[in-house]
Amino acid sequence: MPVLTRLIPSPLVVDIRPGALDDLASVLADQRISQSGKLAVAISDGSGARLRRRLAPSLPGADWFEVGGGTIDDAVRLADGMKSGRYDAVVGLGGGKVIDCAKFAAARVGLPMVAVATNLSHDGICSPVSILDNDAGRGSYGVPTPIALVVDLAVIREAPIRFVRSGIGDAVSNISAVADWELAHRVNGEKVDGLAAALARQAGEAVLRHPGGCGDDGFLTVLTEGLVLSGIAMSIAGHTRPSSGACHEISHALDLLYPRRAASHGEQVGIGAAFATYLRGDHEASLLMARTLRRHGLPVVAREIGFDDDEFVRAVEFAPQTRPGRYTILEHLDLSRTRVEAAYAAYVASVAD
Repeated sequence: MPVLTRLIPSPLVVDIRPGALDDLASVLADQRISQSGKLAVAISDGSGARLRRRLAPSLPGADWFEVGGGTIDDAVRLADGMKSGRYDAVVGLGGGKVIDCAKFAAARVGLPMVAVATNLSHDGICSPVSILDNDAGRGSYGVPTPIALVVDLAVIREAPIRFVRSGIGDAVSNISAVADWELAHRVNGEKVDGLAAALARQAGEAVLRHPGGCGDDGFLTVLTEGLVLSGIAMSIAGHTRPSSGACHEISHALDLLYPRRAASHGEQVGIGAAFATYLRGDHEASLLMARTLRRHGLPVVAREIGFDDDEFVRAVEFAPQTRPGRYTILEHLDLSRTRVEAAYAAYVASVAD
């Protein structure tokens, strides 16, 4: 009988620790990602610009490119700007928008991409997807997984705490997303990749049950690892199923229906995950999720992110339209507006202090 194996796309380097940024050049050289030091570094005009002054002396062969925003046009302009250079790799230094632009641009010009995250707002730091705004709203674009990930915990602690909280919501939502995936398997026979599901679920569970707080290196390490595992799970599956279910459908609906009022991605998917878990009838797990989110300073009901009950109910009704063909608890129950209202009222009562 032949021995069957599969290659799992994952970063060559994952460096998570205080002070990691100071060793960026040597890590890239030692791992033969860029021995020449010829790098195209994408930065924002915020944290990236400040870190450029710190890193420039150790990266003398780098060219620096400022990314204006997180749109498909920004990513294409970045790729066009890099075409004239002979680079070993592209480095995305900053938050989610910069990293997503850098991933897309690197794929467009055929270079490996190094993610240097300055915040932990979502699992895009290591995912095979770039989320970019376009004329139709927001699109997901398939890209290769970063070849390396560097996270300096000292830099993470300097970022506003809301970014860490957002990452917590995104990681915890994996638990709900995997439950939706398994539901689709039971009802419709949708194939579930067991390894991808295990990685995504355990990433969420590790964050959910860790006793530490947003300022602890131990907790930040577990959160970062969880976001990395989420990205790898999506690479293994070949799609976003391990990390995106009803929780993300609800978040996308809020983005589309109320574009100028949407909260952070992690806040929205955190509420979506707790509510979707309640809809599945697992009230104990829903309450644990809500308590953990609240302990870390995240919202657990819509009013805490500026939406009234009617607006949230409308978003839940609209949510299935955001991902046609995706089967979650929302599609399974096919709730009328009256039933959504009743279910949400019961959920709010269950998580009340």
